[in-house]
Amino acid sequence: MKIDERHLAQIAAVVMYGGVTEAAANLGISQPALSRTITILERRLGEPLFIKGKRPLVPTPLGVQIAKHGRVILAASHKAAETVQSYRSGDSGSIRIGGLPFFMDALIANVIADYQTKRPELRVDQSYGNLEDLIVQIEADQIDIAIAPLGLSEAGDGIRFQPFLPARNVVAARPRHPLLTKSQITTKDVVDYPWIAPLPGSPLLFDLHSILLTLGISEVAIRYSGGSLMSVCKYLFASDALAILPESVVFSLRDTMKLSVIPLDIPQPQRTLGLLTSTLSPPSPATKGFAKFIVQELEELKRLIQPIKLHKVKPTESPN
Repeated sequence: MKIDERHLAQIAAVVMYGGVTEAAANLGISQPALSRTITILERRLGEPLFIKGKRPLVPTPLGVQIAKHGRVILAASHKAAETVQSYRSGDSGSIRIGGLPFFMDALIANVIADYQTKRPELRVDQSYGNLEDLIVQIEADQIDIAIAPLGLSEAGDGIRFQPFLPARNVVAARPRHPLLTKSQITTKDVVDYPWIAPLPGSPLLFDLHSILLTLGISEVAIRYSGGSLMSVCKYLFASDALAILPESVVFSLRDTMKLSVIPLDIPQPQRTLGLLTSTLSPPSPATKGFAKFIVQELEELKRLIQPIKLHKVKPTESPN
């Protein structure tokens, strides 16, 4: 004999709440409809499910067994309703986010952790990539959000760019670096110390060449390249090397790495760090909520970053 799963859940509700009226109210059905269900089911089974004349209703041994199976269905129904509500509120689901390595490691990883603290059912899948790769991944629906700096060019059709942080660079070094004691830094000083090359394909690599061109320097000694943000920081601490890093990255590491900034007035890129999403498909509630949180957090970071007094590099005088 097949019993409708809805009827099992309804019997479980009557047992749970001790009355038809209370159970009907919690199930969202009418009291007469629930009473008819009990009567029809008792006729089909040929056995009473509740002891006559008892208030609150007391189930018979068969009613207890039926209610036991119904509670499983009722619990699953409640869980499904909670899942739907959690998804609609953006507290559950999954988010796929990609971005430039240094920005993701220094700025976004802790933002993800903060956001998930109150949303334990939310999953975030993070990946790395350069701007061109990230745009391709958004168009192919491989990621939902990208964090990357964009210059004067447009992101392209189907891509929305929301800027939130100027892409300013600084020259970073270890604390108590010899250049920090100089009142005037010359081009010879810039050349004499080794440099760390940015990751291949990184916009920082273009920025380093732009700095050298502006200072009239053909090249500098590259002693280390291809490292992660953590390895670059560790290399800086163990040497007198210099590295060009985003100002926001250095500021974000102020409580852990405590890198020093060499006060060089270097040419700044015409780029802005921002959030890229697709305009062709609506974002999930989780993606929409997380994107809003990122923008708020990085807007606050922009407010906290204090400008550093920079000095022009003095050309090295040729010996007589």
